[in-house]
Amino acid sequence: MEEWLEILIRLGIGFAALWFVVILSLLLKGVDRKFAAWLQARVGPPIRQPFWDVAKLWQKENIIPERAVPWVFNGAPILALIFSLLLFFYIPVGPVKGLLDNWMPLLGGYGDLILIVYLLAVPGLMMAIGGFASGSPLSTVGAQREMVMMMSYELPLAVVILSLAWRVTHLNGGLQAFSLGVLGDPDNTIWSMSGMGALGIIGGILLVAVFFLIIPSELSKIPFDAPEAETEIGGGIIAEYSGNNLAMFYLADAIKTVAFTSLAVALFFPYNFSPVVERVFDVALSDPASWVIDIAFWLLKIEVLYFLAVTVVRVGAARLKIDRLSWLYLVPLSMLSIIGVLLLYLDTMV
Repeated sequence: MEEWLEILIRLGIGFAALWFVVILSLLLKGVDRKFAAWLQARVGPPIRQPFWDVAKLWQKENIIPERAVPWVFNGAPILALIFSLLLFFYIPVGPVKGLLDNWMPLLGGYGDLILIVYLLAVPGLMMAIGGFASGSPLSTVGAQREMVMMMSYELPLAVVILSLAWRVTHLNGGLQAFSLGVLGDPDNTIWSMSGMGALGIIGGILLVAVFFLIIPSELSKIPFDAPEAETEIGGGIIAEYSGNNLAMFYLADAIKTVAFTSLAVALFFPYNFSPVVERVFDVALSDPASWVIDIAFWLLKIEVLYFLAVTVVRVGAARLKIDRLSWLYLVPLSMLSIIGVLLLYLDTMV
């Protein structure tokens, strides 16, 4: 295939995937609201409500506070949305191994996990900068809380990802371990690494537990929604935002949710369902049929993961105070992640 044609195909598939991600992210928000209402014995809003919210916000006036720094205030939501979308140039939209291995993700390659960690931090950082630029005391408090949260959960997140990459390199020398395509290979997951002893298994379980406990804090969901805290600081970090600026923050949050859950699926549950169908029904599926089945299974994994890690938690838990959030919960997570790394290292020495 001509190089220019392959580039055009990759770009076309990549941008189509971005539109798919935007729709999926809003749909996931609607399903989350429905499940939360079901758990609380309520009817809840319709699943399409997030689409209406974004459409209505986009038509509203964009009001800039008198004491705000306009170019920072308006630029923060734009950058938050751009960097949220940019995550899917590195995180696969669908199964890591499938029909479009060569085209998805669009810019996936060696070292992409390092960049993903940075990109995950940018939307939250932009929200904090926008809060500081709002000129509002409530937004400033929310921005300060966001910065405290980021300093608390970024360390354990980085430790977990670095540990997985180091373990893959140690057990399978020569692999480019920071490539999501390598870590997302079912043969290289924490569940299937050969040569792991008891200490390594315990360390791996600790790292997986830490990662899943990080999910609601990374996404600023209850009990980790202190930066917004509607009942305390009236929306805090986004209190002064309206119109399309608020819509962009809303979209950035929804897209980051899909990105982070997709990353968790790729790292820990990259398995496909099409081989099971072929084995159970003794049929040979075509590549397109296999990919459709695997995409559907990927969507199911994302929804189940989000339901267990976020929806159930936010329905059954109360908001944590910011001091407890940092010192009584997220700091211990850092310690647990470091213990998990030490156990993995000791396992290699035994």
